[in-house]
Amino acid sequence: MDGNGGHPEKYCRRLVIDAICYVADNGNKWRNLPADYGIPWKTLHATFTRWAKEDFTIAVHNDLREQVRRAEGREAEPSAAIIDSQSVRAAESVGAGSRGWDAGKKVGGRKRHVIVDTIGMLLVVVVTAASVQDRDGAKPALAFLRELFERITLIWADGGYAGKLVDWAKEQLGYTLEIVKRSDDMTGFVVLPRRWVVERTLSWIFQRRRCVRDYERLPEHHEAMVHWSMIILMRRRLARADSRPSSK
Repeated sequence: MDGNGGHPEKYCRRLVIDAICYVADNGNKWRNLPADYGIPWKTLHATFTRWAKEDFTIAVHNDLREQVRRAEGREAEPSAAIIDSQSVRAAESVGAGSRGWDAGKKVGGRKRHVIVDTIGMLLVVVVTAASVQDRDGAKPALAFLRELFERITLIWADGGYAGKLVDWAKEQLGYTLEIVKRSDDMTGFVVLPRRWVVERTLSWIFQRRRCVRDYERLPEHHEAMVHWSMIILMRRRLARADSRPSSK
């Protein structure tokens, strides 16, 4: 990340990243950052917010995703994606103006609209009030996806995205939105083609305690926390890949 001159960084950037990952993974308050890191919590929080604002967090996340995709023998940029949403309860720190009530899920808080590639790596996340319908929340997410990726033409979605959104995505963005519906005669839990990939990603995000609920005052800060949760997952995946013995 380019700077504008001034004093050199006081704290090692790797240490700062580890400290942010600790908060995301364990869900503790910024004020309760372990003293072992040697970083004042105000400094760490200011760095977290600055990186989120300057898109440094997204840049780190996207670089790791490309490495994961290459390690899986795939192109760095995907050509297809899956979209879904997840409502999460909001803590008292979330302002009333950015929270809502999801009548279908009976959840009061915010909603994460996520788009992932075919191996479950996060491409886009947009956070809205939980009262926002999936079709409405999908529009800014799909528009942002088009800005980032040129190769994607096909997107799978569940029945909640059917209707006018299919035509809008085709006409405005050139996407083919394919709806994967659950059959009426299905009973109990059934793994649906393609949809299980994004549902697994949502469960991965849910493993990070800071993402079990929404504690962030600003929606964009919760989006950053979702990116950090995936950064943790991808760091571990790449570390395991590097530690495997060579086949030679």
